[in-house]
Amino acid sequence: MSALAAAVWPAEEHGRERLLHVDPSRGAFADLRVADLATLLGRGDLLVLNDAATLPGSLRGFSTRGPLELRLAGPPSDPSEELWPAVLFGPGSWRERTEDRRPPPRFEAGDRIRIEAGSGLERALSVEVVSVSAISPRLVDLRFDRAGAALWSALYRLGRPVQYSHLRDALALWHVQTAYAGRPLAAEMPSAGRPLRVPLLRELRRRGVAIATVAHAAGLSATGDPALDAALPLPELSLVPEATAAAVARASELGGRVVAVGTTVVRALEGAFEDGRVRAGARRTELRIAAGFEPRVVSGLLTGLHQPGASHFELPAAFAPRALLVPSVAHAAVAGYLGHEFGDSCLILAQRPASSSS
Repeated sequence: MSALAAAVWPAEEHGRERLLHVDPSRGAFADLRVADLATLLGRGDLLVLNDAATLPGSLRGFSTRGPLELRLAGPPSDPSEELWPAVLFGPGSWRERTEDRRPPPRFEAGDRIRIEAGSGLERALSVEVVSVSAISPRLVDLRFDRAGAALWSALYRLGRPVQYSHLRDALALWHVQTAYAGRPLAAEMPSAGRPLRVPLLRELRRRGVAIATVAHAAGLSATGDPALDAALPLPELSLVPEATAAAVARASELGGRVVAVGTTVVRALEGAFEDGRVRAGARRTELRIAAGFEPRVVSGLLTGLHQPGASHFELPAAFAPRALLVPSVAHAAVAGYLGHEFGDSCLILAQRPASSSS
């Protein structure tokens, strides 16, 4: 089976990105464009976006034990304590494969790390290691030496996006934001929504498709540490607004389909499902989506393309049988579709009966 080639840079021609439509009800797939979403969705359907903005989560650090890279794994676990989860890497850069990165120095609670101060016009940012995870010594909780606006200013001045070696150049922070990004919560870009631009969203609304949002703190996708990678995704913060919970209920009443833009949205909505409906509010979800998982809220999924055997392939397997997904990905590879976060898209969604189409 041919392997999917990796997209090495963000696409410039928005709306023309390729879309593989996988229809589990027909056991078929078709080559389309992302702009064709406006014909695949109709009145009564609900499209749910993850509007979490991507953090400048990669920071260069120094300690008495040597240099390292610190990658924020999300927002503070407990906002009242301002403890930030992070994964530590040894010397090196994103240009090295994650699995080839040298391990970091071993830290203990109470140790301090100084973050590179860039121009030196401001005092260096410093963090204290508050706790070390039992899963891996590379997963730690940190407390910065400042909070509020002073901390955010320092993070945006000193941090850069988390990225991986398949990319051709260093990313700017704006490369990893969706068109509708809001609060900075995500360690990595909620990439399924990257090709959805305002003109397409406006056209979907015009056709009667409802659009709602959640804010889900998408975590790191890889760490290079086998024990830690096996534990991913870690518990992640989800914020489900009242308006979104109401929109899901309305779609159900109308017989519409709830289409999640990315597996982070699936985790947010399915993790908020209680007593027969989606409940609004903030929570941390440990929900894992894989083959055998039976969605109770989400009808369809817009996601990236992933190679069979990769951990990310397990996520769409909850929405279509492997007997359909494997040949569809094989076709995509031969047809020149691109994978990874800046790659092409895949919509797993059954067609609506003709009588219910708009």
